[in-house]
Amino acid sequence: MGYKNYKIGVVQLNLDNTPEENRKKCLHWVKKAAEAGAEVICLPELYSSHYFCQSEDVSNFSLAEPLGDISFTAFSELAKQLNVAIVVPFFEKRMAGIYHNSAYIIDTDGSRAGLYRKMHIPDDPHFYEKFYFTPGDLGFQSISTKKGNIGTLICWDQWYPEAARLTAMQGAEVLFYPTAIGWHPFEKEQYGENQYGAWMNVMKGHAVANGIYVAAANRIGLEKYLPDTDGIEFWGQSFICGPQGEILAKASTDKEELLIAEIDLAHQENVRQNWPFFRDRRIDAFQDLTKRFIE
Repeated sequence: MGYKNYKIGVVQLNLDNTPEENRKKCLHWVKKAAEAGAEVICLPELYSSHYFCQSEDVSNFSLAEPLGDISFTAFSELAKQLNVAIVVPFFEKRMAGIYHNSAYIIDTDGSRAGLYRKMHIPDDPHFYEKFYFTPGDLGFQSISTKKGNIGTLICWDQWYPEAARLTAMQGAEVLFYPTAIGWHPFEKEQYGENQYGAWMNVMKGHAVANGIYVAAANRIGLEKYLPDTDGIEFWGQSFICGPQGEILAKASTDKEELLIAEIDLAHQENVRQNWPFFRDRRIDAFQDLTKRFIE
């Protein structure tokens, strides 16, 4: 059986700037990724602005854009020019009062192969996303591009095994996690190592449990734009791992970087044949997963 392998690229960036400058930077790094051989390229969560969810401020809604606006047109043109697929996470304005944390999946011809809206919305100190984002209503999807079948989840989604499972069950070969996660500086010394470890371990677990490639694209840098706060220190450490959780590429905590790895479909099939977790799932006994609590 023939396999059509392809290379993916994950871009790790500091995005504490204006939408215009962030877009210019991301376009540059997508070009750089394509030149390095990447065929499917993923940017970090909410690429076009600083991480504004550190506060609840209605003025930040001005950062949102409707479908088909400047983020789509700019990256659509570039995807067509470079013959690459691009995951472009953005702040979507659906209508007045309804906004989403979304991602375009743009195909090699510049068309919209898919749209994902973040399903799980957090509400933690300085991660006040419930103020801004309506939960996604498009479900979990495997998106077919001319390079391969990919799934896109976003940041807080990465903690949920159900999201990874349902995406993998639809045929995705790789799970992309555009991300904006970091430490609160005042608690980093006490909790930082365990927080980061949990983040990486849970995604590697999704890779193993589903026999799937996983790619996380995070930010870097201390974003401290509010007075009287310590801000958020985004911890970087973007990575790509294989279907047994093996690390194929990993970035630093504080540098803008590009990661590239090959999606080896023969290897993926071999792993699933030898570790047949999909075969052995007891789907007859999983009905209670749809309940909030089991009495």
